[in-house]
Amino acid sequence: MATLRIVAAGMRRLSAQRPLTRSNATSVSSRYTSAITASRRIGTSPPKRQTPATAPTAAAEKPATSRLTSIKDGPIASPDIEFGDEVIGATDWSRSFSGLSQTPFAKEVSDVLLQPLDPAEVEIKPDGIIYLPEIKYRRILNRAFGPGGWGLAPRGETQISEKPNGGGIVTREYALVCHGRLVSVARGEQDYFDEFGIPTAMEACKSNAMMRCCKDLGVASELWDPRFIRKWKKENASELFGEHVVTKKKKKLWVRKGDSLDYPYQASKFGS
Repeated sequence: MATLRIVAAGMRRLSAQRPLTRSNATSVSSRYTSAITASRRIGTSPPKRQTPATAPTAAAEKPATSRLTSIKDGPIASPDIEFGDEVIGATDWSRSFSGLSQTPFAKEVSDVLLQPLDPAEVEIKPDGIIYLPEIKYRRILNRAFGPGGWGLAPRGETQISEKPNGGGIVTREYALVCHGRLVSVARGEQDYFDEFGIPTAMEACKSNAMMRCCKDLGVASELWDPRFIRKWKKENASELFGEHVVTKKKKKLWVRKGDSLDYPYQASKFGS
């Protein structure tokens, strides 16, 4: 209504200024009709629709986690074996503890197992951890029990824990059996960096379990003795600053005296 009053007042002013002919009346009417139409459009234009924000997906909200997978390679229970009228049940080493702590091994066996560790046989990792290579554990077991007189029996399936960013870790539990007696049980572990490295990691996992089992036999027990570790490092190892040949980052690394740093590191002076 207010708009109509304004239009009427404007027309009266124009008619007072000059006579209202058919032509100029039509022109004035068309101009004010356009103004009314525009004002209505402005007043009645609907508000713009706002698109609601997209809700985050479940995948974006859920943090990445590792995944645990089992390889169906667990031991199969052995059936009974018949020898004539006698039935002998094979020992299921996946569950049995047969012979554990039954009696000590013979003195000649114990002497080999408990032989003092030769410092020349010990190696050191760049992070300062000293160790005995796994092949040397096997040599000690072969000297003590004879080839074929000992073995590793799996106690379950292989567990593979996959990391969100690739790679993962392989673990499996093994039992060390010597001369038909259970000696020790330990779980081995080994990292891998892609799926093609899983078979190698499974073999390394077995060796890691063997080394852990050998602790119960006293093999290379010095490696867990803090005094032996400090003395061995002081006499047989040195700590150097190494520079990564690609990233140029520097860090402290341990090596045996007389050895050089392995690739991808090279010797460097601190701060240079």
